[in-house]
Formats: sequence, C-alpha cells, structure tokens
Amino acid sequence: MPKVFYICTSYTLSAMINYNPKNWLSFIFSFHKSDTVRMLWKELLYISILSITIAYIEITFFPGALFLKNLTTVYSLLGFVISLLLVFRTNTAYDRWWEGRKAWGALVNDTRSLSTKIAVLDISQKQKETFRQLITLFVFATKNRLRNASLESDQELPDDLKQYSLPDHQPLSVQKLLRIEIEGLLKQGVISPEVWRALQNDVDSLVNSLGVCERILNTPIPFSYSLFIKKFIFIYVVTMPLAFVPLFGYLSAFISTFVFYALVSMELLAEEIEDPFGSDLNDLPTDQLCLMIEKNCRQIFEQ
Repeated sequence: MPKVFYICTSYTLSAMINYNPKNWLSFIFSFHKSDTVRMLWKELLYISILSITIAYIEITFFPGALFLKNLTTVYSLLGFVISLLLVFRTNTAYDRWWEGRKAWGALVNDTRSLSTKIAVLDISQKQKETFRQLITLFVFATKNRLRNASLESDQELPDDLKQYSLPDHQPLSVQKLLRIEIEGLLKQGVISPEVWRALQNDVDSLVNSLGVCERILNTPIPFSYSLFIKKFIFIYVVTMPLAFVPLFGYLSAFISTFVFYALVSMELLAEEIEDPFGSDLNDLPTDQLCLMIEKNCRQIFEQ
C-alpha cells in the first residue's frame, strides 16, 4: 500500500498534518480526526451487529452444517482477489495525488522562471508590477478553478489582486492577459523575438500544468469499478461469519469487523487522495503553495 504523505501548514484551508513517521506509538494510540476509525465507527457498529446476528443464526439453527466447513478455503481465495483489487485502487489514487503534486511543483518553478526573466528587463516599475500581479493571479485562479470556486471567494487572495474581474475560465483569462503584455513588449521593441519566445514558453508551461490538474480532476475512477469494489467488500465481509463461525464461534464477528475496517479504510483513503486539490487533510497544500509563490514573485520583482 502506498504511503500517504502530509505537509504542515498553518493555514486553515488545505492544512495538512505534520508528523514524525518514526513515532509508531503516537500513530497507534491516538485518534486523529483523519483516522478512519472515527470516520467509520457507525459502519463498524452496524457490521458488528450484523455479524453477531449471522453468527447467532448459524450457531443456533445450523450447528455443524457440512456445507459451511469448507468455506474457509473459498474466502481465502476471495481475500487474495480483493487485496489485488485494493492494491490497484490505492496505487491508482496515489498516482493521481503524486501527479498533481508534480504539476504544482512545475507551477512553482515556472512562475519563478517567468518572474526572473521579466524582472531583469528594462521596463517600467508599473509594467513589472502588472506582470507580478498576473503571474500570482494565475496561480490563485488555478487553485480556485480546481475547487470549483471563483477568485472572489478566495479569502487568501492578496488585496492588490482583488481589482481583477475575470469571466468564465479565470486561469485562461489571466494567461491571455499575460500574453497580451508580452506581445506589447515585443511590439515596443523592448524584447527580442528570442526573449519573447522564452517568455511564451514559460506561459505555455503554466497552461500545461493547469491542463494536467484539470485532467486529474475531470477524470475520476470509473464508476463501475468503484461500485464493484464497494459491493465486493460489503458482501465479502457480511458473509464472512459463515466461514469462520465453525472455527471461532462468536469471535468471527470481531474478525469480520476488523477485516471490514481494514478493507474499507484502504478504499476510503483512496477516495480521499484521488482528488488532491480540495481542502481535506490529505490533499495537496495548494493554499500554502499559492502564498509561497506570491511571496517569491514579490521578492523577485522587488530586488
């Protein structure tokens, strides 16, 4: 099962968890709000009651039934199959999370590259300030686009960027404004065609990272696959006492509940990280990254 990484940030949105991966005791004996036990306690209770009921019926009305004695082998095979499905599920979800992280890493690098190239140009301070605002605005617009929100609703948006009113697809509107400013420098003779091409390549990279994030967001795990896994887990766990009651009696209800917890927790974690652009605890710290980019751009242009 792939590891789930956390990054600490002090911001309220997209605040990820700082932790020491070597401190096993704190993991085992603490119940953080992101712990799947807290998320699934009702389901665990229902499965326990249902498993105990099935065990009671089997022990009371079908003691020593021959057709139940060989089910252990069948459930061992099914357990192997479901483990393969869940490994594929979690790996696929983690690939989406990691690809989103690489796209945002590229955004950080490309905004720094574009800012540095523009900051050394022989242009007015007002023009540099316009570029700084547009570069920063693109990142904030991208974050909100991925959250199906608008810039106007972003509480972290710097005050000097709230003057912009952008329609529809806001990140694309910002990149268009960036290209217009760059074209203006070329027409004025401030930059050569080679510099113009380098600046356009950086803007292209920004748009490419946006496209990668939108592809991740708009291409969820196929519905049929997700539905099948959930039904498979439920049927597998609910009927598990049939196989284990002859061996463990009422203890089979505890076994079924624990297996349900393990399997559903993996599915729950996969669901959470397959969309890494929200504000869940395991999502990417996009708020922090936006503010870091804003700080970097301001530093570059003020030097």
